[in-house]
Amino acid sequence: MMTRTRYKILPGDQNPYFLTSTTVNWLPLFKNPEIAQIIIDSLIFMASENRLTIYAYVLMENHLHLIASAENLGNEIASFKSFTARKCIDNYKENRNVKILQQLSNYKLVHRKDRSYQFWQEGVHPKRIIDNTMMQQKINYIHHNPVRKGYVDKPELWLYSSARDYSGETGLLEIFKDW
Repeated sequence: MMTRTRYKILPGDQNPYFLTSTTVNWLPLFKNPEIAQIIIDSLIFMASENRLTIYAYVLMENHLHLIASAENLGNEIASFKSFTARKCIDNYKENRNVKILQQLSNYKLVHRKDRSYQFWQEGVHPKRIIDNTMMQQKINYIHHNPVRKGYVDKPELWLYSSARDYSGETGLLEIFKDW
């Protein structure tokens, strides 16, 4: 039986990793532009502070795919998830979105006694990028996610993606393309 420890970020490893963060119970929380913007703004901040190097990303309605590296990637991603969860939950409270708050409470893991709500599922399923072939495959996978879902016809048409950057347009985040 495989445990959740199968996926690990190696300590001190500054290589890029393919990461996936999913909302609790796959709730489509990023359909809300305010919530999506919290995620984008947080990624912008982390990149501008040199806490994350972002190579590619896509934000879908219920998950984020990201290729990133950092001096301590595990800690930076944990910080990102903690901060964005708090900001999103605060947004729901300010807007009195009782329905979403109830779902975030209902789907909270039982062993999580330190909080009333859970926004993200635990873990990020990191996969270390080992060569250029794997990097290109993961970037293509990320960028074609909205196309596979039928949301857009071409990857660069999806607003919340680095596909625009790779097609020569300006996207929402600064993307590091020299890998």
